[in-house]
Amino acid sequence: MPLNPPITDWSKQRVWIIGASTGIGKALADDLLSRGARVAVSARRAHVLDEAFGAKENALRLPLDMTDSASVASALEMIHANWGGVDLGIVMAGAYRAIRAWELDDAAIKDMMQTNVYGAMNASALLSKYFLKQGTGHVSIVSSVAGYRGLPKALVYGPSKAAMINFAETLYLDLSEKGIGVSVVNPGFVRTPLTAGNDFNMPHLIEPEEAARQMIAGYERGDFEIHFPRAFTRQLKFMRILPYRWYFRLIKKSTGL
Repeated sequence: MPLNPPITDWSKQRVWIIGASTGIGKALADDLLSRGARVAVSARRAHVLDEAFGAKENALRLPLDMTDSASVASALEMIHANWGGVDLGIVMAGAYRAIRAWELDDAAIKDMMQTNVYGAMNASALLSKYFLKQGTGHVSIVSSVAGYRGLPKALVYGPSKAAMINFAETLYLDLSEKGIGVSVVNPGFVRTPLTAGNDFNMPHLIEPEEAARQMIAGYERGDFEIHFPRAFTRQLKFMRILPYRWYFRLIKKSTGL
């Protein structure tokens, strides 16, 4: 049995993607628009949204800062005014910087935690209250396999994503019995502007368009957790159950760090 109501007809869906200007978010918006969905696209840089979606029908451009609750609430009101509601809200915006212990500083901690945790929770909270009032809807939170367990160079990014996996699980417990869908998306390595600066091997690297297709397939199945590419994510899921002695040894050997 699916844990969420499967989405079967995208032409009837009103989708809001927060973090749609580049990477997976843009690829997902493009794919959903091609399937007939109405898609509201949000990101901080208005000019990038204009360039990407200005000529596309059924795309509603709403620039915002996810850490500013007033701007997120205003965008939600704008979608409601235009479409009368939202069916699927995807909280995707995030910050990433590869950090080792000797590079850790206050600025990096605040930047990533503010966006990846506070901003994502804030947007999810507004969507949850809106969907409860509407009586239907689906909140989807994009986290990362970096949240499964400690990984090299993910000293702040990993904990921020672990927090969002736990948050989505708890949100599901509260909202599923009220008819509201909740899902968490845990991608592996995807070729995006965020990963472009990585100076290490990224196993099973996929393109944003493939990531978008995997997300859509997960929504259509009614999954709670949507993770990909599975050849990689299943390895990491197995490693979650290993004792620390084995886990640390395997991670060091496989990454060379």
